[in-house]
Amino acid sequence: MLLSMVALRRNNHERTRRSTRYHDTPAVWRTMLAIDERVVDIMGSLSVTGDIDDDLRGKPLLIAANHIGVFDALVLMAACRRIGIAPRFMLAGGLLDAPVLGSALRRSGHLRVDRGSGMTAIEQFTHATEALRASTVPLLVYPEGRISHDPGLWPERGKTGAARLALAAGVPVIPVSQWGAHEAVYWGTETVSGLSDVLPLARSGLTSPVRRPTFQVHFGDPVELSDLDPATPGTPWQAHKRIMRAITDGLVGLRRDEPDIPRFHDPTRPTDGTSPWRPNPEARN
Repeated sequence: MLLSMVALRRNNHERTRRSTRYHDTPAVWRTMLAIDERVVDIMGSLSVTGDIDDDLRGKPLLIAANHIGVFDALVLMAACRRIGIAPRFMLAGGLLDAPVLGSALRRSGHLRVDRGSGMTAIEQFTHATEALRASTVPLLVYPEGRISHDPGLWPERGKTGAARLALAAGVPVIPVSQWGAHEAVYWGTETVSGLSDVLPLARSGLTSPVRRPTFQVHFGDPVELSDLDPATPGTPWQAHKRIMRAITDGLVGLRRDEPDIPRFHDPTRPTDGTSPWRPNPEARN
C-alpha cells in the first residue's frame, strides 16, 4: 500500500511538472511522444537518472547524446518525456516533406536542414543558430553524426557542429549518455535495397519485448563552455572535446559490467571505427 501511494504521488508530480513544461509544445508532438513512450515500455525497461535544472527549462538548450543504435532516438524521446521536456530534432527536408509523417513533424516544430535547398552551409548554420537561440525547448543532437562503429560502442570522434552551434547561440549544453538501446533492434545496413536488409531488424525488434533489455539514460550536468571564446581558432574543437568526454564519463557509470565489449552481440553492426574518448581501463580500477 505504501509503495502504491509513493508511486501515485510520483506519477502525479510527473504529470503536474509535465503540464507546466509542455504548455508551448504542439499537441501533435505531445501525442507522438506519448505513443513513443508506450512503444519503449513494450520493447524493454527504461531507467532514467539525472535531470535538467528548473532554471534551464523553458530556455534555449542543446542536448548532446551518444549514438548507439537505430532504436536509441525513441529511447531518448521517452527519457526526455519522463523528466518533463519535449525536445526537437534537426531533421532532413526529405523527412519533413514525407506524406503524413512529414506534416506531423513540421507541426511539431523540428528544425529543418535542407542540403539541396540552394542555401550555403553558412546560411543554414546561421538559420539553425537563430532558431536555437529563439527556442523555448531543447534541441537534441548527436555529435558523432552516426551510430558508433567502435567495437566497444564507445563514442566516436564526432564532429564539431554541435559545439559550434552551442557557442554561436550562447546556450548551455547538457550531455546525455545512454546504454541498452542497441539491444532492441539490430544495426542493419547503411542502405535498404530489399527485404533481406529489413529482416534482421524485424527479427531482433520482434524478440525485444521477450528479451526485455534495460534502456539506461543519464542526464549529466551542463558542460562548462563559458570560458571559451568562439572567435579563437580551435575553440570549437576544445568545446567538442569537453562535450564528448562528459558524455563518455556518464556512459562509464551506465556500463560498469561491460567496460570493454558489449555483452549483446549484433552481427550486423560494423566495428571498423575507433573511439578516442574510450576511458583507460586502468583508470577505472
